Amino acid sequence: MDRLSNTVRPYAWGSTTAIPELLGVAPTGEPQAEMWMGAHPGAPSLLTRIPATGEAGREQPLTDVIAADPERELGRATVEKFGPRLPFLLKLLAAGAPLSLQVHPDLAQAERGYEDEERRSVPIDAPHRTYKDANHKPELICALTPFAGLCGFRPPTEAAEAMAALGVDSLKPYVDLLGAHPEEAALREVLTAILGADPAEMAETVHLAAAAAERLGGAHAPYARIAHHFPGDPGVIAAMLLNYVELQPGEALFLGAGVPHAYLDGLGVEIMANSDNVLRCGLTPKHIDVPELLRVVRFEPTGPAVLRPEASPSGEELYETPVDEFRLSRFDLSPGAAPVDLTRDTPQILLCTGGAPKAGELGLAPGASVFVPSGEKVEVSGTGTLFRATVVA
Repeated sequence: MDRLSNTVRPYAWGSTTAIPELLGVAPTGEPQAEMWMGAHPGAPSLLTRIPATGEAGREQPLTDVIAADPERELGRATVEKFGPRLPFLLKLLAAGAPLSLQVHPDLAQAERGYEDEERRSVPIDAPHRTYKDANHKPELICALTPFAGLCGFRPPTEAAEAMAALGVDSLKPYVDLLGAHPEEAALREVLTAILGADPAEMAETVHLAAAAAERLGGAHAPYARIAHHFPGDPGVIAAMLLNYVELQPGEALFLGAGVPHAYLDGLGVEIMANSDNVLRCGLTPKHIDVPELLRVVRFEPTGPAVLRPEASPSGEELYETPVDEFRLSRFDLSPGAAPVDLTRDTPQILLCTGGAPKAGELGLAPGASVFVPSGEKVEVSGTGTLFRATVVA
């Protein structure tokens, strides 16, 4: 078991205070958006592995540790199923402003898209490159504080009512289209029209809609806040097609392939398949590949998939998802309770989010994390909250 040293990513939308408060350190004044835990090549966690010889260890990336002996670190079943790499990335995510409105491909779409862009020799770092790898990117966010976001299409009639209430003439064509049937076709036509609108005309529409949303308040207030961060962006209007959801601490959202979503505000633990494939639909200055986006988005209205953990006799509270690349659970450890054996034949990352629990002999403060290789015995004890990230192999 190895204590991890993790990178904090300073994306502009990040909160300046949430992660420092959890870690118990002073804010720097700069945004601190995500703390990455895992073996993503862009910012792998560092660890110091003490050799069996007793010699002094040296700090090295988790990617290198896994590459040196994948079966020892990940277990044979994990390597056979996912290859010689850690198939998930765990994060602390702290949103102080809205993230981009986005969607992720399924595995077949990612493989096809990546192969196509490789065949056309699109540079992997090109701004217009859509597929950075051949993997899908399902993800789950679990709230540590009240957490607001957008997730999935709401019924078109609800979106039409919200737009109509703003009293903006240039929104009336969208309102009319949302009354058409079938619903999937109506949503597709409206999103296509929003993203294809004249930029100057759309900027004026967003300006008028934001002013009306601010006057109305209530259910319209989130769109005024979004427009404050993205004035003139067509994603502000696209956001009105989606369900607005507020998670309470302990609740989670699962985002499968094709589900449009955006995180707006709050601190959470996020876990995802280890991929960089994102198709954006707005609230961003980055490239939007509209034709590919329309192939990937699933245009069926659906309520947000809010998850509450299922408790087991061991005290593990599991967030059930339909994917194998990750498995996230939580332990609330009580004073005087017997140690809990977490030994598994799969790799694990344990993250402390409160209290002062122990993993083996390692004491953990909030924000501290450890990597547990496959099959290594580990017991947790003490008082506090631990999240466990692993795989289904």
